[in-house]
Amino acid sequence: MNWLELSVEVDSEAVEAVAEVLARYGYNGGVVVEPAWTPGGEGPEFSYDTTRPSVLRTYLPLDGQAEETRQRIEQALWHLGQMRPVGPLQTRALQEEDWANAWKQHYTVLRVGERIVIAPSWLDYQPAPADVVLHLDPGMAFGTGLHPTTRLCLRLLEHYTRPGQQVLDLGTGSGILAIAAAHLGAGQVLALDNDPVAVAVAAENVARNGVCDRVTVAEGSLGAGAPMGHWLSGGSGPPEAAAPGDAVPGVGRFDLIVANLIARVLMILAADLAAALAPGGVLISSGILETRTAEVEAAFASAGLRLLERYAEGEWVALVHRRDGH
Repeated sequence: MNWLELSVEVDSEAVEAVAEVLARYGYNGGVVVEPAWTPGGEGPEFSYDTTRPSVLRTYLPLDGQAEETRQRIEQALWHLGQMRPVGPLQTRALQEEDWANAWKQHYTVLRVGERIVIAPSWLDYQPAPADVVLHLDPGMAFGTGLHPTTRLCLRLLEHYTRPGQQVLDLGTGSGILAIAAAHLGAGQVLALDNDPVAVAVAAENVARNGVCDRVTVAEGSLGAGAPMGHWLSGGSGPPEAAAPGDAVPGVGRFDLIVANLIARVLMILAADLAAALAPGGVLISSGILETRTAEVEAAFASAGLRLLERYAEGEWVALVHRRDGH
């Protein structure tokens, strides 16, 4: 099969909105987010210049529907461009073997927080003694460590992960947060995603990192998330229309939950996230635009969660909540 790569350069504040559009139409919801690189002072490590635009990419099967889908994406991006800077939609055709490796050129070794280093499996990296190295092939799934929301979660996992904890990574994407929790000492980690492509990618990455004995990857969600389809598909309706459903097995037993989703989904799942936490358990949530933070905090407060900390990187926010009780 041949593929059509679609790419667009966008202002940093438009990344989430454009990613939602591309995920709605792209193959299995896969989107690559490529922020602007700034080389490090030494070694292979890079940082990001948030003042420069990011490039987002997705892929379509090059079939009879590709041109119609491209036009729909272009129209949606035009409307978004009336509010924030969005560049023209660029396209190129790829052969199957080219598509399979196209995303690799956009990744390099990345240090996050104090100890975590993300190293794509095709690159060599010599770790320092205290490094926690995550060998990652993101493939067509979210969660490469490049996006600010993922970096915020990784930094918070460094702080809140304790030996032997029961951890849930909800919306695992590439599996990066689940793998990090395992390497940081968690006892058992359940990595859930409602995208079968993400589940397959996460399972491969878990095996590549040698943590199969501590990380279980499965397709699914918590209660109200079960019928939603892809997190970014936009098909779940408003938060007030959703009611909590049956939680995953082990409800009330997770010492730590990390949910790197989007604000709308976090609000829908607020009651389910609270129910899945053990008393005293901690919830790390991210994927929240600063403008939506108050709404998410209100939903979590209504679910009985107490705000501990709030962190931001650019326009993105991560929250830390605790479930009090005995």
